[in-house]
Amino acid sequence: MSKIIYRAVFITVFVMLVGCATQEPAAPAPAPQKQDAAAAEADAQAALAAMDSMFTSQPAGSGTQTPAQSPQQPASPPVSSVPVVTSATQPGWIDDPYVLYDKNEYVALVGHGNTRDNAERDALVKLTAFFGQSIQSELQSVSSYYEIIKNGAKSVSKNDSVQEIIRTSTNMDSLIGAEVKNIWTDSKTTIYYALAVMEKSTAGTLYSDMVLSNLRLINTLLDIKDDEKASLDAYSRYRIAAVLADTNKIYMDVLSIVGTNNTGLNPVDIKIGNDYRLEATNIIKAIPIAITVTEDKADRIKGAFATSLNQQGFRSGGTNSRYVLKVDVNFSEVILQQQSQNRFSRIEVNARLVDTADDAILLPWNFDGREGHVNLDEAENRAIRFAENKIRNEYGTVLQNYLSTLLPD
Repeated sequence: MSKIIYRAVFITVFVMLVGCATQEPAAPAPAPQKQDAAAAEADAQAALAAMDSMFTSQPAGSGTQTPAQSPQQPASPPVSSVPVVTSATQPGWIDDPYVLYDKNEYVALVGHGNTRDNAERDALVKLTAFFGQSIQSELQSVSSYYEIIKNGAKSVSKNDSVQEIIRTSTNMDSLIGAEVKNIWTDSKTTIYYALAVMEKSTAGTLYSDMVLSNLRLINTLLDIKDDEKASLDAYSRYRIAAVLADTNKIYMDVLSIVGTNNTGLNPVDIKIGNDYRLEATNIIKAIPIAITVTEDKADRIKGAFATSLNQQGFRSGGTNSRYVLKVDVNFSEVILQQQSQNRFSRIEVNARLVDTADDAILLPWNFDGREGHVNLDEAENRAIRFAENKIRNEYGTVLQNYLSTLLPD
């Protein structure tokens, strides 16, 4: 699971600090330790290069040790290039890693495994877990953040170098700035021990930069004109701001543990994700979506779409709504070449979410299905039931996926 965290970390560094370096922040946050764009990029590239040398081309699992390679299979490359020390006497750092590294300057943890590779990964996973980043809810926030940036940010999709960073970072599964420093085994057992460390001052600089970058992006996202606040775009921006705030909570937790906070901010002064989610909820309550359906039977298709919209928090109905869900329904009998006692009815549903402000089709969605029965009317009734279920079960997800891509250019 910790691999997801690395994705978010490196995407944050490159997208926010490098890829968006030309954008003016809406409201600059205080930063006692300033870097220009070139220096920030150089630091990020150096960190990435250092981590590249630590990980193999195959991502590790979620923290459990991987099975040992069979004699017939080639062993996977080690995580680091640190030489293995073999001796009869167990070194003191195995019981206390701080005999080598000052506790005031480093976080250090020991891992073990039946191979060198497993021992190194175990140490890095333990170092990650030390910061509490294995909590499922926080991982989900970072995962959402990664998907939003990767799929929604137009500046990312057009930047080949950033896309390469995204691909590279998917192979990483620990904390930025972490390193394996020592490896030991003896000649009598097959157990390896690895020592992973992270320098607090380095972590403080990197994570502080990421917090400030996220805050600047939040300010940019929420720079919305008053007459545009009751819109799907504004709703999406507040939802994205909530996810960014969630990741900032994780980063601030790391800073509190390492004791190095270069943001100049007190954690209590930073909004949490739920603050932005509440505002997003208030926005959608003020956005009615009208629904018009042609060739509907007893308003069944309209009712299915209304249910789906209500489940997402939107109000359906209204005659002067800015947003209209226009749906065309078509029924036709399907004649089969082979003889059959059943008759078949095909239903085709073509839905378009339209912004009447500029008559733009925001979200097209269509499907068709076929149902049969000895009676054509009942076949048509079954086709309507099929469409109702599909709309209720799927349209909400389709709408949310669309909203998650509404990042500004």
